[in-house]
Amino acid sequence: MKTIQLKRGKDESLRRFHPWVFSGAIQHVDDDIEEGDVVRVVTANGDFIAVGHFQQGSIAVRVLSFRDVSIDDSFWAARLQSALQMRQTIGLADSAVGNSYRLVHGEGDHLPGLIIDVYGRTAVMQAHSIGMHLCRKQIAAQLVEVMGSRIANVYYKSETTLPFMEPENGFLYGGSDDNVAIENGLKFYVDWLRGQKTGFFVDQRENRSLLERYARGRRVLNMFCYTGGFSFYAMRGGAELVHSVDSSAKAIDLTNRNVALNFPEDARHQAFCEDAFKFLDTMDGRYDLVVLDPPAFAKHRGALHNALKGYTRLNQKAMEKMPPGSLLFTFSCSQVVTKDHFRNAVFTAAALARRKVRILHQLHQPADHPVNIYHPEGEYLKGLVLYVE
Repeated sequence: MKTIQLKRGKDESLRRFHPWVFSGAIQHVDDDIEEGDVVRVVTANGDFIAVGHFQQGSIAVRVLSFRDVSIDDSFWAARLQSALQMRQTIGLADSAVGNSYRLVHGEGDHLPGLIIDVYGRTAVMQAHSIGMHLCRKQIAAQLVEVMGSRIANVYYKSETTLPFMEPENGFLYGGSDDNVAIENGLKFYVDWLRGQKTGFFVDQRENRSLLERYARGRRVLNMFCYTGGFSFYAMRGGAELVHSVDSSAKAIDLTNRNVALNFPEDARHQAFCEDAFKFLDTMDGRYDLVVLDPPAFAKHRGALHNALKGYTRLNQKAMEKMPPGSLLFTFSCSQVVTKDHFRNAVFTAAALARRKVRILHQLHQPADHPVNIYHPEGEYLKGLVLYVE
């Protein structure tokens, strides 16, 4: 196994079990090392400290273990078994009311660079590092062993996460056209072929359930609806009407299909393919429950300032148009936007809109998207439920 040596004093974060080695901490790299290689990380004195995947860039090593172990079939099997056991503990794996959940959440499951979502009998695997991409077949084989009869297919989907490598999406195991999954008793289509992420946003499951509790009799606007998750939860909750908006025609088509799957020929729902800011300009008090769940406004720290301005503008526009007594579910999924950043942006929006606003709930990602206690950067989803007077 090849070796990376750290500069003196640069091993402190690893001793606190942070799973990243930054390029600036490295003193020496073996000459024949290649991207994706499994490497041993040693201190300036030559003492072992971690093993992980090497990659060019700011994050040079993603740590797989702080013990000097072989990254082999038994390693992958043990990590996947641990991930499954946790999902069984929280009641998601083998649930009677749903068959969709995140099985592996990168650093949160001590497998940095790897995402696995389960939709019914299909596991969708996504690599965010070259190392995980190179190990995809080995991981898939162990996934099939660990999951047993729970899954029949493993689909690999990394074209968007590793575009510079041009990996081919496709089945690594099995193959199926059955792309209907269940969440809390509601059905939805999963577009793992062309959809965003792995095909559905399972991280909003609990927040959708919360919205369902508040939807009765309300006029709901689901902005940035994507697959319409909040929309069909609102309908089951007894909403008077539900309007879904997205700038993507494909997203609107999928939303309509998902609503029809659960509520066929229900006239309460309409979908609009339109820019969010333009649509908000025409709201004029029509909706008293609004969902703002935009895509990440900031994918890196350099975009943070403009992202916060975007969140402020978006929330201000919504608050200005909402009648008194409305509810606003507003979110940020940008990892570089902290909870304080987001709350301050929404605070500014409320002040500019000159509305009295109370925080009812502070929302976050669900338990199957765990945050490694040594890696606080993994807490990416922030949300607020607001009462707007």
